[in-house]
Amino acid sequence: MEAASVQAGTPTGRRSRGISERRLAAYMVSPSVILIALVAAYPIGYAIWLSLHEYSVRVAGLSRWAGPLGLRNYSNIFSDTEFWQAVRTTFIFTAASVTFEVIIGMAMALAMHSAFRGQGLLRTVVLVPWAVLTVVTARMWQTIFDPTLGIVNSILGTDTVWLGQSPEALIVMIIADVWKTAPFMALLLLAGLQVIPGEIYEAAKVDGATTWQRFRKITLPLLMPALLVALIFRTLDALRIFDLPFVLTKGAHGTNTLSLEAYQTFTANNIIGKGAALAVVTFIIVMAVSFIYIRFVGGNIRGLAEE
Repeated sequence: MEAASVQAGTPTGRRSRGISERRLAAYMVSPSVILIALVAAYPIGYAIWLSLHEYSVRVAGLSRWAGPLGLRNYSNIFSDTEFWQAVRTTFIFTAASVTFEVIIGMAMALAMHSAFRGQGLLRTVVLVPWAVLTVVTARMWQTIFDPTLGIVNSILGTDTVWLGQSPEALIVMIIADVWKTAPFMALLLLAGLQVIPGEIYEAAKVDGATTWQRFRKITLPLLMPALLVALIFRTLDALRIFDLPFVLTKGAHGTNTLSLEAYQTFTANNIIGKGAALAVVTFIIVMAVSFIYIRFVGGNIRGLAEE
């Protein structure tokens, strides 16, 4: 009995003499936490600090607290019509581009998932636009819609200055984004299609289910988790869009987005406090949309998948 009690008490004795599991876990996680703090937390905190101050455009480093609570920059933003125009443009662009990307990406994914000769070539060709740099994409579509050099006016028989007026400039920006990122959506949805067992489709065919019924009752519910991931990635990316409007129009003619507005205020106009506040507001909007997706849309999608 004594030997058994000694053996049973040995692990406890070793644990008491050594380091505890909780402390060991903290030591192992701490390098990653420090790295995340340096890469993410510090820039965010510094941006918030900048947004609470007003800076001199003549004397470098000269600043003062922006109002009693440091919120004057934010109040100036919310009373600025250009900010609300940028919000409107950003959400219109996000809703339109993500909607078309889901539809086109789904069609691409179903086509690439089908078994036929030349399937590998189709997958390679479909993914080419996604591999093209965004700046190159913007220049290409800028040339295509150019009133003199482009082919769009020649095909339509018009003389429209597409990038020189609203809403045509925003339409061009949406087309360019859909052309580039729909393959990315297709790639994510294709990964979801690959894990759906083929036996389910065979059983549905035996039961007499049509192609549309198989898509609606089998493919779509089982693809919902992958679709949620794709929607989150693309929505957050579209809300932060900067390079396309910057190259295409510099934000003119109704194409100014939140990120571009923050860049122009911070860099071009050298209004550091307000520019930092715009960046913080953009960050909060992106985080809020992400939370809504995960909290509400994600729960509904998981329920559909379980059904």
